[in-house]
Amino acid sequence: MATEAQRSIQTLYVKKDTLIEAPIDVVFETLLQPLGPLADMKLKLEPWPGGRWYRDLGNNAGHFWGHVQVIRPPKLLEIVGPSMMSYPGASRLQYRLTEEAGGTRRGLIHQAIGLITPEHSEGVNKGWGENVAAIKAAAEAERGKR
Repeated sequence: MATEAQRSIQTLYVKKDTLIEAPIDVVFETLLQPLGPLADMKLKLEPWPGGRWYRDLGNNAGHFWGHVQVIRPPKLLEIVGPSMMSYPGASRLQYRLTEEAGGTRRGLIHQAIGLITPEHSEGVNKGWGENVAAIKAAAEAERGKR
């Protein structure tokens, strides 16, 4: 049986800010690709307004994670939906890119509300840290090829 804390509405707020030594267009293209743990989950993103972000398990099976709410290449991507929550909840994910000396500043904000357990909150924070590292490594490697 669920505890009272597990049945009450909680919020989630994750903010990651990283300087990536690559041009803004390379960073934007890279963040559209599932990398790190997200690649292992077979996530796909349709990069247009209303496009789906979903986990494709094949044979018409999978998990819906959200819709593209805003996309303004190469500076902004916002996705709204349940994300990885398989319980009542809603979330907003924002990637904001800005050019600066030495590369591109990538800001990530993930906000959610729902029946979020502390363990899930910790896992999401860790997962976004791994995603940040994967995007940074891939974009900087791609920059070296160009």
